[in-house]
Amino acid sequence: MAESKASLSINGKEVAELPILKGTAGNDVIDIRTLGASGYFTYDPGFLATASCESSITFIDGGKGVLQHRGYPIANLAQDADYLEVCYILLNGTAPSKAEYEEFVNVITNHTLVHEKLVQFFQGFLPDAHPMAMLCGVVGALSSFYHDDLDITDPEQRMRSAHRLIAKLPTIAAMAYKYNVGQPFVYPRNDLTYAENFLHMMFSVPAEEYKVNPIAAKAMDRIFTLHADHEQNASTSTVRLAGSSGANPYACIAAGIASLWGPAHGGANEACLTMLEEIGDVSRVDEYVLKAKDKDDSFRLMGFGHRVYKNFDPRATVMRETCHEVLSELGIQDPLLDVAMALEKVALEDSYFIERKLYPNVDFYSGIILKALGIPSSMFTVIFAMSRTVGWISHWEEMLSQPGQKIGRPRQLYTGEVDKTFVPLSDK
Repeated sequence: MAESKASLSINGKEVAELPILKGTAGNDVIDIRTLGASGYFTYDPGFLATASCESSITFIDGGKGVLQHRGYPIANLAQDADYLEVCYILLNGTAPSKAEYEEFVNVITNHTLVHEKLVQFFQGFLPDAHPMAMLCGVVGALSSFYHDDLDITDPEQRMRSAHRLIAKLPTIAAMAYKYNVGQPFVYPRNDLTYAENFLHMMFSVPAEEYKVNPIAAKAMDRIFTLHADHEQNASTSTVRLAGSSGANPYACIAAGIASLWGPAHGGANEACLTMLEEIGDVSRVDEYVLKAKDKDDSFRLMGFGHRVYKNFDPRATVMRETCHEVLSELGIQDPLLDVAMALEKVALEDSYFIERKLYPNVDFYSGIILKALGIPSSMFTVIFAMSRTVGWISHWEEMLSQPGQKIGRPRQLYTGEVDKTFVPLSDK
């Protein structure tokens, strides 16, 4: 991979010669692994210019609006594949044959049920506990149910763990919701698709029959697909770092859930809904647009633009289509959805937003869809975690399958005091 080298000179003296690695796409990378031997570390808070690993799972080119999983463009996957097909691709590296797909779906379907003792874990939470707190705790506890199948050096055991996590996350997520609203848990059904099963566990009750709306199921499946993986983001990096210590997969995914819980990461679509609630009515949209344009005003539009995608978010194009389809087909009357559509119109037509590339992103549209489907905002990040589990576990599996992996150990720029004299309490 190394085709050329970079020379590092300090005060006119060459300190190190560093290989330049070239991937199949994206920026070249300067290999600094030997730099420490010269007495220097690099300093890059937030890893804004540092590649922490080598991966063949997901490629992003933010400047061109490109997102590909194993080489397949996200628009193609969202339009022509369902979520479990995308899961297979992320885990295995290529699209399945019909027989492989059917076998994979069967494996996942038959892992959706959770141990009855795990159900009792929820009784330890207060009824108003945040569902992300429950998800983080219960997923971590899964390891105690499979302690005889946690050899991370065994590829077959790793894959079984991956299948269990993908299958059981919707069940656990729906249980968290049911616990919040005081309704009995609903067990998974093997005759339903992945998205249908989740909606059934969320909204059905023993007192009456529940039929899953196909438009809602399609929208849910797309949300899962469009959040399945996003390269080396904060939560994925957290999973990799936890996994580098040899931690079991359930602990690693729980760590990813904890990272995703942060409002700067997985809480973006919940923040969008909070913003819509603050605006409150279509008549106030113009007022808030002016506030957003005022650099001295603390108000910020949530769900517009993206840190990675500088021109457009390729996921948002598909999500926008799904969003309008859901609102049209379900005929839902909700003032906040009217506010959202008015904001979308402004962002797509106002020169201020166009020039700054403040387009509605995937979080904007997914928040609207989830709201339209009757899912409370407290569950938004939970659904994000469900969707992203396959990405996390794919990166964990990839890392463990690569030779020469070491425990993660970032360096630091120390700025504290040194060589202070300690005085025992007896001498004070």
